Amino acid sequence: MSEAVLGIIGGSGIYDLPGLTDLREERIESPWGEPSDALRIGRIGKTKIVFLPRHGRGHAIPPSEINYRANIDVLKRAGVTDLVSLSACGSYKSELYPGLFVLVDQFVDRTSRRESSFFGKGCVAHVSFSHPVGPVLQARIAEAATAEDLAFVRGGTLVTMEGPQFSTYAESLTYKGLGYDLIGMTAMPEAKLAREAEITYATVAMVTDFDCWHPEHSIVDVASVVAVLHGNAEKARRLVARLAQDFPAEREACPAGSHNALEHAIITAPDYRDPALLAKLDAVAGRVLKAG
Repeated sequence: MSEAVLGIIGGSGIYDLPGLTDLREERIESPWGEPSDALRIGRIGKTKIVFLPRHGRGHAIPPSEINYRANIDVLKRAGVTDLVSLSACGSYKSELYPGLFVLVDQFVDRTSRRESSFFGKGCVAHVSFSHPVGPVLQARIAEAATAEDLAFVRGGTLVTMEGPQFSTYAESLTYKGLGYDLIGMTAMPEAKLAREAEITYATVAMVTDFDCWHPEHSIVDVASVVAVLHGNAEKARRLVARLAQDFPAEREACPAGSHNALEHAIITAPDYRDPALLAKLDAVAGRVLKAG
């Protein structure tokens, strides 16, 4: 296995990652367009860290306009093997209260405006996505949260809505009735693209509110969400520091198959592949394309 490089995507309220040594900023060009921001690359202990604020510094990019493909592509080019997404989310269960971290293991995609694959006409691929979160990476996050005495729950389903508006009351009741645990605006297609790029992915869903189903919290507003975000951001930085401190030097094989997701995924015959698309896939799929 290769060197383990830990990527961190900061969601709402997390636009920087203090504590990195040997810090440098790097703007990596991507054939998929402009990523959200420059990468901040450094180390925590012996672990190489690559940090990217999902919405850009200053939160200038709304969920539907994030270039998810460019973000994952530049992280791949920077050598990231394991990616932790820090995301603000609403809760559908009373026991999943604001300030709690939830290590979700399933996603439901309800987005409609976003490019969700690196592949397409000229090079078709189908990756396995039944278990979208890397269980070993998630276990390491759980160990770090326990060591930092952070309140968390392991397991849960997060539904991703298009946004940028918050849910209607009817939508909130529907998703709650379907048994979903959380709702957010950014996990999809980020997790799908990470799988296609053979990057192991895990989400730390940081609960900020009860969406609008709760009889005592029937309105979600930015002011109340931001108040919780500040506390969550500090806890998230502690979590990342502890995770990095104990992270392995070499990449670990993922039981969900994220480390070799493209092994048998490309179905287009070599003679029928589009050279222009293949050129854009050099980082994402270079391992299998060179072998083929």
